[in-house]
Amino acid sequence: MLNHIVIMGRLTRDPELRHTASGVAVASFTLAVDRDFGNRETGEKETDFIDVVAWRQTGEFVSKYFAKGRMAVVSGRLQIRSWTDKEGGKRRSAEVVADNVYFGESKRDSEGGSYNGSSYAGNSYRSSESAPAPSNSGYAAPAAPAVSDFAMLEDDDSELPF
Repeated sequence: MLNHIVIMGRLTRDPELRHTASGVAVASFTLAVDRDFGNRETGEKETDFIDVVAWRQTGEFVSKYFAKGRMAVVSGRLQIRSWTDKEGGKRRSAEVVADNVYFGESKRDSEGGSYNGSSYAGNSYRSSESAPAPSNSGYAAPAAPAVSDFAMLEDDDSELPF
């Protein structure tokens, strides 16, 4: 069986970080995700508001680096929860349980201002990593030639086995 979902959208509010009785971190937030197609009559795209739950280090990562309006890419699984409301009625709700959360844009793009070197975006790195890698979204001329452990190969394909 396969249950894998990837969504991309903007946070509708700041993530809410809580801890279970045993101290496990859990963050909840909602993503506004535009549909790929528009309404037949108006041409406007409809938006789905999808609840997301992120546990442990992923939840802490989201609560630390994401805020309302930021673009996020979430990879995880769809989960249906059954619960009872205040009136005793049986209810069901769907949510995405996040395995990984990625930046969907650079901080510079989201703020429309100057670049903040402490936040890189446009990257696809796992939320469990301790430090983000620099973004290749902007061009910067190298100050010196890059040092590499690789050697140039000649274009002689005659010794290739295929």
